[in-house]
Amino acid sequence: MERVLKEISGLPPLVFPPEIRDLTSALGLVAQRRAVLLQAGDCAESFASHGADSVRERLRVILQMAVVLTYSSGLPAVKIGRIAGQFAKPRSSPTEVVDGRELPSFRGDLVNGVEATPEARLADPDRLLRAYHQSASTLNLLRALTGGGFADLAGVHSWNQDFVRSSPQGARYERLAEEIDRALRFMKACGVDTRSQRVLHETDFWVSHEALVLGYEQALTRVDSLTGDWYDTSAHMVWIGERTRDLGGAHVEFAAGICNPIGCKLGPSATVEEVVALCDRLDPERKPGRLTLIARMGADQVTRALPPLLRAVRDEGHPVVWACDPMHGNTFTSTTGRKTRRFDDILREIAGFFEAHDASGTWAGGVHVELTSDDVTECLGGGHEILEAALDDRYETMCDPRLNGRQSLDLAFSVAELLRR
Repeated sequence: MERVLKEISGLPPLVFPPEIRDLTSALGLVAQRRAVLLQAGDCAESFASHGADSVRERLRVILQMAVVLTYSSGLPAVKIGRIAGQFAKPRSSPTEVVDGRELPSFRGDLVNGVEATPEARLADPDRLLRAYHQSASTLNLLRALTGGGFADLAGVHSWNQDFVRSSPQGARYERLAEEIDRALRFMKACGVDTRSQRVLHETDFWVSHEALVLGYEQALTRVDSLTGDWYDTSAHMVWIGERTRDLGGAHVEFAAGICNPIGCKLGPSATVEEVVALCDRLDPERKPGRLTLIARMGADQVTRALPPLLRAVRDEGHPVVWACDPMHGNTFTSTTGRKTRRFDDILREIAGFFEAHDASGTWAGGVHVELTSDDVTECLGGGHEILEAALDDRYETMCDPRLNGRQSLDLAFSVAELLRR
């Protein structure tokens, strides 16, 4: 472990302080009600499924969702992927039973293997080095795609995948794409040189992951030569999980010492006192964009548990970004034995999140979701309704159930309608 971390500490940064500061400024606009946050991506990245096609297709879905949010709400979308580093997963138990045999829990490819053998479940420090190199190649591809024409609004139709295009959500997206085409033609007819407008052809895209394995994060934490500030260069944004947000714990201590934008997950057990203390610890200077609080309450508890937190943070004057994670509080085990989520519960939690903000006079800043571009059957319901009996058809996640492309687009239209209201 010491050998690997020493090697990583001598490798180049994965991201750079000016990029990180740009994200802080963009999130500051969300805190000021001038933008909306879309943070999305895989539940846990895989070493095995890494490839250019996989990265491109995940980016495609996020771009689709972002254009729906922006065109429908009139607000720019700050796009942050759960990608290029989301290799570690917190687990509730140190062991799990697989095929009748108790094994150490799978903790993500950063730590051990998903294969159900004692050998694969051993923690392997060399995985940290592999994660670094895969993150570097993923970032290179993302930078090329977002700056090299893939994100050009003139090609907005091409973002619609084949299996999505035939769905009601895909047809609705195609109508929106036609409206964007007409708007671009109108601009040209009025004499606007659209070729010179960078925002029409490129886009800003940032990466994030949970800062769970602190040795890895520390090895990539560097001093910025221009400012003298410390930055975690493993990602533009990192977050603290519901299980590791202990005010006196190492994860909060680490996050308090770096200048990256920080996220913090809050479950239904979070108290007013805990949340205000976390705000004081993680954002003592009250800087817009520095701290994002990610509520993961569950559809049945969000309207009860969230409002007291919103009011307390508001009254203390903390300019945080509030985001809704409607995934983790709505997970259950189906009759087939698969972990899953109901799409209706996901939408219901988002609606409750907006309702709580309306009542508190605060800004529902955005959403944080787990998704894939693949045509998987992991979450129940949606426009092409997935039933429990169909879960085994294409259940491919290594850990938590994800939205497929159709469900992701459906969610984007639902969030856009709530923003419009």
